[in-house]
Amino acid sequence: MKQTAETATLPLSKNALTVLERRYLKRDSKGKVQETAADMFHRVARAIAEAETRLGTKVDPVALENDFYAMMTSLEFLPNSPTLMNAGRELGQLSACFVLPVGDSMESIFEAIKQTALIHKSGGGTGFSFSRIRPANDEVRSTSGVSSGPLSFMKVFDAATETIKQGGTRRGANMGILRVDHPDIMDFIMAKRDQNVLTNFNLSVGITEAFMQAVEADGEYDIINPRSGEPLKKLAARKVFEHIVELAWTNGEPGIVFLDRLNRDNPTPQIGEFEATNPCGEQPLLPYESCNLGSINLAKMITGAGKVDWDKLRSTVRLAARFLDNVIEVNNYPLPQIDEMTRANRKIGLGVMGWADLLILLGLSYRSEQAVDLGEKVMKFITEEARAFSRELAVERAPFPNFKGSTFDVKGGKPVRNATSTTIAPTGTISIIANSSSGIEPLFAVSYVRQVLDNDVLVEVNPLFEKVAKERGFYSPELMKIIAEHGTLEGIEQIPEDIRNIFVTAHDISPEEHIRMQAAFQRHTDNAVSKTVNFGHSATRDDVANVYRLAYSQGCKGVTIYRDGSRDMQVLSVGKKEEKSPEASVPMESHKGGRKRDRPRALRGSTYQMETGCGPLYVTINEDNEGLFELFTTMGKAGGCAASQCEAIGRLVSLAWRSGVQARQAVKQLIGITCHKPAGFGDNRVTSCADAVAKAIQMHMIHEDMIPDHSQTGGACPECGGPVEHEGGCCVCHACGYSECA
Repeated sequence: MKQTAETATLPLSKNALTVLERRYLKRDSKGKVQETAADMFHRVARAIAEAETRLGTKVDPVALENDFYAMMTSLEFLPNSPTLMNAGRELGQLSACFVLPVGDSMESIFEAIKQTALIHKSGGGTGFSFSRIRPANDEVRSTSGVSSGPLSFMKVFDAATETIKQGGTRRGANMGILRVDHPDIMDFIMAKRDQNVLTNFNLSVGITEAFMQAVEADGEYDIINPRSGEPLKKLAARKVFEHIVELAWTNGEPGIVFLDRLNRDNPTPQIGEFEATNPCGEQPLLPYESCNLGSINLAKMITGAGKVDWDKLRSTVRLAARFLDNVIEVNNYPLPQIDEMTRANRKIGLGVMGWADLLILLGLSYRSEQAVDLGEKVMKFITEEARAFSRELAVERAPFPNFKGSTFDVKGGKPVRNATSTTIAPTGTISIIANSSSGIEPLFAVSYVRQVLDNDVLVEVNPLFEKVAKERGFYSPELMKIIAEHGTLEGIEQIPEDIRNIFVTAHDISPEEHIRMQAAFQRHTDNAVSKTVNFGHSATRDDVANVYRLAYSQGCKGVTIYRDGSRDMQVLSVGKKEEKSPEASVPMESHKGGRKRDRPRALRGSTYQMETGCGPLYVTINEDNEGLFELFTTMGKAGGCAASQCEAIGRLVSLAWRSGVQARQAVKQLIGITCHKPAGFGDNRVTSCADAVAKAIQMHMIHEDMIPDHSQTGGACPECGGPVEHEGGCCVCHACGYSECA
């Protein structure tokens, strides 16, 4: 990056400068960077201040530009990434995410796919509810046929995203929601058992109050056909709940969204109901609404005496709220319907980052009651100040157009400029720019190892911890490396106990403590809170179930959980993607011997549905105490050669396993075999039934706890090899800014 004296004075870390150059700064047609970090902040400040001229206000746009520039360059506030990337540039698309309607017709579905492509091309993410689509095998009168159901169409959305994301500055991301009372809910819950399916989607089940009440009472609830609105049958609520828990425990999805709670706080029910959220779940939106987000860096809201600077926080909230309302005015929306709906409700989502840093600066442990109480106090203050300023803006500029009939109007409140004011969003990349902790998450690590070159590593240390360690006299490069390898300060006696209590990480904090903090912020947030509840690898399904119940009882609007080591390939990828043999992705079975084992009367196992050119192939894999033991196949409705060949494969693989052959050797022999009827495409392509069996074995080896728990993070970043952490409902690399959701 070209450095200037102005850029050199900005408080940007080396990591921040690297992320800005890779993802944010303007480039020419040959890819050469054309601006400095200071240029970028000037560009953004100037473009957003220009709204004052368009609106004809009495505010001096030049003075406001300087205020916006100072607020951003001091890292006290940053807008969402598309605003930093695109403000003042030709594209001009400044929103992070959108919700699109998906109706129960072929025309509506494919119109939504077209609109999705346009949004992803512009750098935005999308959320959908598929709950209006009639279930699989339901009647279609216009063709005298049967419906293929929402999941089949979700795969088309996924394929479109896969194609679009090959270019652009941000990867397309989707949220797919299905109501818990939809007839296809069980298929939806199980959809990501195969982790090669719907790879561009986050999935969440839309939970109703009726369902949760039935779970608590161990009762049944109605399944409704969305085509007719009539009940089809009843399901045991606790059984469905247990399936949600099982899959979340297995790989972190689906999450859950409490739909009735979203609509309880819907400010414009006269316009429509919430059915979907943005990709990370914190922003419920009506169809064609967009989210315009930004975050205050709480680590900067502290006095020299080590107390929260409430006056500075108040002035920052007011300036940031004006910034975000101006974003709505100058935004170049990707669709006219989005332009109209966003301006009609003028929702903004002011949130926070640096919460963990603020607690450290105040000497408070994230796990303490004082921290929870302060979190509630801080968010209450921010929301009240943002709403008060929105009332002032309504006088200056006019209320949002849909104010009449809104909850503000019905309750006799004063007019406001913005239907919502606050949202707690994940801040994975902008928190790297701000050199702060992400959102309201605890520290992801105190020290970690980042791979720089093939044979070189760099130990990254949290700057607050490094400062304290040097001040207290226990700093050493060797100790920092030990901490990085350990993943936590727990049990490291060289570090004073009071420091260990303050510098806790996401994995030191119990799931219940995660939920209590999320609930504290949710109580005073207009929209919702994006947060990941972290579990250790040894967590049980009951642990997950208990957290879901706690989130419900504590008033959260949704929950995302992640259990260490549960995502396939996460501890296997190292550095940038490289060619490796397929069997290398299958862990070694440490207990395999050289004798043929006898079959016991009972075995444990799992069944995987694999889509092949001959139809669905069900692969059952059973284990004994020494590892994989046998494999059976069932070929859907097909018979003949396909079924018989699959049976032969199963018998030979079973014999090999019982005789001590490693699973990876079976994968090596079978994967990539082709036939005349392949299925799928891209990473989901299955070239033959033999190939499907190999991929089922790969999935099983990852899912069934055969990977040792030696990682405290989400694995290696596919771009830089740095550690990836699950936080804010997303996967983020703090080394280079890579995000799974952006």
